Amino acid sequence: MNGRERILTSLRHEEPDKVPFDLGSTPVTGIHYIAYQKLRKTLGLAKKDLEIWHMMQQLAWVDDDVHDALKTDAKGKRPKPPSSWQLNFTEDDEYVYYTDEWGITRRKQKEGGYYFDLFLSPLANAQSLSDVEGFTFPDPVDDFRFEGLREFAEKVRSEGRAFVLGGISAGMLEMGLWLRGFENFFCDLQENRMLAEAICEKILELKMLYWEKALKLVGDLVDVVQEGDDYGGQQGLLVSPELWREIFKPRLLQLFSSIKRCAPHVAIFFHSCGSIYEIIPDLIEVGVDILNPVQVSAANMDTKKLKREFGDCLTFWGGGIDTQRILPYGTPEQVREEVKRRIEDLAFGGGFVFATVHNIQADVPPENILAMWEAVQDFGRYR
Repeated sequence: MNGRERILTSLRHEEPDKVPFDLGSTPVTGIHYIAYQKLRKTLGLAKKDLEIWHMMQQLAWVDDDVHDALKTDAKGKRPKPPSSWQLNFTEDDEYVYYTDEWGITRRKQKEGGYYFDLFLSPLANAQSLSDVEGFTFPDPVDDFRFEGLREFAEKVRSEGRAFVLGGISAGMLEMGLWLRGFENFFCDLQENRMLAEAICEKILELKMLYWEKALKLVGDLVDVVQEGDDYGGQQGLLVSPELWREIFKPRLLQLFSSIKRCAPHVAIFFHSCGSIYEIIPDLIEVGVDILNPVQVSAANMDTKKLKREFGDCLTFWGGGIDTQRILPYGTPEQVREEVKRRIEDLAFGGGFVFATVHNIQADVPPENILAMWEAVQDFGRYR
């Protein structure tokens, strides 16, 4: 089997020849540039100019030679920003800053900073619906976003890998938190529902316009579409399940139904960190096919339990190894044992693509990444 066949077989909840492996097909299965540079050196690969493909998270673009060395089964692409926006950095004594296409300003510490964190929210002072309506949102269908996309997808197909197409933005909750500021938006959800829902509705509108055009252009080459939002913390949901079902669930149904109308064959990959056990049946109900990152360190996110209860409906793309403790701080043998356990929990019957729980972070030693990969090769064979 090639990588695409392997993933499509697993998505059908059948067992391929071995567990599919992903590194870098999405901005939630990637690798921080510091860890990536060390990995390339350990693999004995030539030095290359580093490309950051997700500025906020400081993720490295995974080059072809790394994909080949690690025998990955998928590659992915995100849309470009609109042609009207340019990336520019400013700095002061402590921080480097940039403002993204949504008008959100982020900053990274010069010394010891790993990511760009939220600094200024453009709708922080919004008071009414007119403030949202008057805000200049980025153009989701600017032609520049799609330049080179079909050529890249054709290349991925020719390599025998599955192609994952990313979305225009984070989800409605995350975008609300970033556009309004965390405190403001959480308060809006309780006390100013009309304003919160207006922002959610606008994000939904832009997403649907983007997916309609993107899938018209390359839908025949897309195997998986990647969407997501962050609904969970370590111990439970960030909002009550009742509020989530009132505000976010119906809009997710609308979004995923629209995607499926445009491209019925694609699998919908949905990312949400944290403890989201309470709403997994709802996610299945609205059309999610693939759950990521399967945060095994969060409450009620045990892989054996999840596979038993939801494995007939969901493919778990992630959950392969804990990235909070084991991968960065464990020994190679502890990494190996963790990988073995997660494969035993999740792989039977298909419906599993091995990936780390979210991105590989800057402090992960390359020896542990290779121990993880070798364990997947050793324990991930079905026959």
